[in-house]
This record gives sequence, structure tokens and C-alpha cells, in this order.
Amino acid sequence: MKAVVADFRRIRELLELSRARMALSVGWGVLALGSGLGLAALAAWLIARAWQMPPVLDLSIAVVTVRALGISRGLCRYLERLATHDVALRAMSTARTTTYRTLAGANIWRPRRTGAANGDGAAAGLPSAEAEGRQGDPTQLRRGELLGRVMSDIDDLGAVVVRAFVPIAVALILSLLAVGLLASISMPAAVILAVALAVSGILAPWLSARAAREAELAVRADRTEFTAEALTVLDHAPELRVAGRLSEAVGAAAAAGQRAVAAEDRAAARGAWAAAVLPLSIGASVLGALLIGIVLYGSGSPVPTAGFQTVAPGGITPMAFTVLVLVPLSAFEAVAVLPAAAQALTTGRAALHRLDRLEHDESATPASEFPELPPGRRIAVVGPSGAGKTTLLMAWAGLFDAPRPGVTFFAEDAHLFGTSVLENLRVARGDITAGEAESALRAVGAGDWLDSLPDGVDTDLVGGAAAVSGGQRRRILLARALLAPARVLLLDEPTEHLEAAAGAELLHRLLDESSGLVERDRTVVVVTHQLPPDTKADTIVRVEPGGTVSIERSIPTVTT
Repeated sequence: MKAVVADFRRIRELLELSRARMALSVGWGVLALGSGLGLAALAAWLIARAWQMPPVLDLSIAVVTVRALGISRGLCRYLERLATHDVALRAMSTARTTTYRTLAGANIWRPRRTGAANGDGAAAGLPSAEAEGRQGDPTQLRRGELLGRVMSDIDDLGAVVVRAFVPIAVALILSLLAVGLLASISMPAAVILAVALAVSGILAPWLSARAAREAELAVRADRTEFTAEALTVLDHAPELRVAGRLSEAVGAAAAAGQRAVAAEDRAAARGAWAAAVLPLSIGASVLGALLIGIVLYGSGSPVPTAGFQTVAPGGITPMAFTVLVLVPLSAFEAVAVLPAAAQALTTGRAALHRLDRLEHDESATPASEFPELPPGRRIAVVGPSGAGKTTLLMAWAGLFDAPRPGVTFFAEDAHLFGTSVLENLRVARGDITAGEAESALRAVGAGDWLDSLPDGVDTDLVGGAAAVSGGQRRRILLARALLAPARVLLLDEPTEHLEAAAGAELLHRLLDESSGLVERDRTVVVVTHQLPPDTKADTIVRVEPGGTVSIERSIPTVTT
């Protein structure tokens, strides 16, 4: 219970909920459902009183009040929805701003600690292949997971206001009013109603929350996995097909989707039991009130007195009898939404915990623990997949702390925009001319492709990366990096998707100061899986699984 209360406070703090606005929402909700409760009680009284055929003027006030309550119920419901959604949308906007600002400086963008590494040039903190591929840790999000999870979590927190906080407060107040109304007629009936309301307001939400928790643990993980796998297929279908892994990737996405559907079905079955509690509680309450009403009505027969009917001690009037039976039907309207409120609370608490883990993760490696950029003008970084080569390159670029001036990072999945080739290259430098763009493309081996374009560098790439092959995309991105004004070029797998001979030849030129591809006074760092023989790199940095970084060969040069 303490954990639940603490989570409530944390949600309220994160959403920065206004007490005044929340009170206004609850007030309109009480008036809306209170109008329904009063309407049921007054209509029951009016029906029974009309059966006695009194003068019409005796019923005029009740008739007008019934009409007023019928109108006010709909009006107050609209105002309650308006006020509640106003609070929720304001809170979600605040939560998004707070979360994005916090995540911008959070440790989740840094690699995980995997233990110290030893050896020449070793550094603690580079993630192993297992760590980089781990999907269970919410602090290690892939692109698809980050895209769906944070947005969804904030939406879940906003839903807590609309579906939980306000409905729970309204249900509590209305339940007390309904029990108090029945207590004025019959205390045993009021006790039965109180027990039935407690069962439907506590047991049903508990069962519903349990089902939601199971769904949260099973469905959310599988849905997130499905989103990530599907995005991988959509983004890299050509590469996966060439590698013969497209069917495997599609199968993984389909399997994750099937697991999610199965988990949803199991959670729905448990939710059905929770939904059955409410009608059973209503039936028990109405039946109990009816039996008590029959006993009370029969124990005190009406006695005519001066045109009116009074009741002997211990009995009730026909009007009180109808109120006693019909009020419970309306009283349960307030608690009917509590199972959904419990589900919203469970989902919201899980979302809160995920956001907190993202914002307060302490397992990341500070940038100061990475090795510094080694000496040399031409540096090759080699190692198996998943060893942490890209992470090391990003650390050298300053992407885990303050960006470092004069350094450009060539990401293997950098974006190509749906505009001309020239404008895509101008991402690196806005004043690039058509001649400079053409020279850069030919320098990286894209001359034949450029000659095949109808408008040369002014040709639009319709769909961005979808308009070119994987190898062409790498050459465009490499040309963009070469045109950047930075003195240090950090190139991540620039020859991936190229033919073996063409890739090896391009690596030779990148790592050879005398090739003329890159100016001599600029530093080039190249990440590659396979380093060609007879390379002219000044320094070779080897990254081993587990985080070991070693300098295999280095010659004294001026460092940047």
C-alpha cells in the first residue's frame, strides 16, 4: 500500500496536477452522477405517489425537479469531461516537456557498464555484444522501442487522470451519499448496499488490476518487441534480403505479434471474471433491498388519516419502498468504472517506473571513462560485431556528453532526405556547390551512379534512402562526411554493402595520407570488421568483446 501511495504522489508530481482543477473535475463528476442518483430516487417516489392519485399540484414540484435533474445530469457530465480532459492534457504536456528535458541529459544515451577491462589502452564501460543486444533492460532501447514506449508511457500517465483519479474520487463520494440515503429508510438495506458497493468497488478492481498487471508484463514486452522487429524489417528490408535474413526477421516480428495476442487473450479471460463481479453485486443489493422492503411494508399497513396515509411504527410507505429498491440500481453507476480505473492505475504505475528507470539510470559509463582518441592521422578500429566499436566512436565524437567541435560522426544509418542529392550533401555544409558535390561523389566511387542520374546532383531522391541501394547510400553519406568542415572524421563502417574489392580499395584510400582522398591535416578514424592487408593506417585499435580496447600498432604523430 505504501508503494501505491508513493506512486500516486510521484504521478501527481510528474504531471504537476492542479488541485483546484482536479477539485473542479471531481465536483462536476459528483453533480453529474448525483443528478442520476437523485433522479432515480425522485422518479421512484413520483411513480409510487402518482399511483395514489393525489391532486396534480402535489406532484408539480417533483415533476419539475425530475426534468431539472435529467437536464443537469447530461450538462454536468459534459462539463466534467471538459474539465477532466483539460487537466489531463495540460498534465501530459507538462510531463512530455519534463521527460524530454530529463532524457536529453540522462545516462541512457551512454553505454552500460560491463566491468573493467585490462590491457594496453583498456577502458571500462564498453558494452559487450550481449549487453548491446539485451532487450529486457528498459534503459537500452532500440529505435523502435524508444519511438513507441516513451510516448505510450506518457499517454498512460495522462489516462490515469481521466480514468482513475477523478472516477475514484467521484465513486467514493457517491457511494457515501447512496448509503446515507438508504440508511434514512432502512439501516439493514443500507448495510447490504455498503457491502455490495465495497465488493464491486474493491474486489472487482483488484481482479481487474491483477489482469492488467499480467497483461502489462506479457503484452507490453511482446508488443514492444513486435514494434522494434517490424521497424527493423521496414527500414532494412533490402539489406536483410541480400543477407538472406529477411524471412527470419519477418518471422521474429510475426512470432512477437502472436505472443502478444495470446497474452491479451489470457488477460481478457481474467478481466471477464472481474467484469462479472459488478452485475452480481447489483443483483445481491437489489434482491436484499427488495426482501427487506417487503418485510417492512408488510409489517406496517397504511392507515388513512384525513385524506393521507400514514404508516404504523416499523413499516414504510409505498414511496419509500420503491426508493429502497430502485436507488441501488443507480448507486452502482459510480463504481462501475472502478475496474477500468484499476487497470489505468496499474498501467500508469508501470509506465511511471519505466520512465523513472530511464531518467535515473546510474549504470551508464561516464564519458570520462572512455579511452581518449589515440595518436595518429589515420586510425582503424577493428573488432567483431557487438564488441562496442560504434559506441567507442560515439564517445570520441562527444555524443555521450558535450559535443566536441571539429569532429563529425559518420553514422552507418544516417538519414537521407527525400530531396536532391546536392541538398543531401549540404547537410554537412550549407554552401557546397554542385561542382564540389560532384567531385566528392566521384572521389568515393559514385561516379558511374552519378552519370546515370537524369539531373546529376540535382536529381531528387524520392523516398530518401529507399531511392538508392545500400552501397550507393554509403557512398553518398561518405561524400557528405568528406565535405564536412570538421578536422576529425569518425567513419562507422563506410564500406559496408560495397563489393569486396571496391570496399577494400576505398579503405586503403581512406587510411592512406598520400591518396588525396582526405587532406593530410585531417584525422580519419574508420571502423571496419575486416581490415585489408598492407594498410597504411598509423594506428590500429582493436575492440574485444567485454570492453577491452587495445592499441595494436601506433607511431608517434601529432594528436588532434
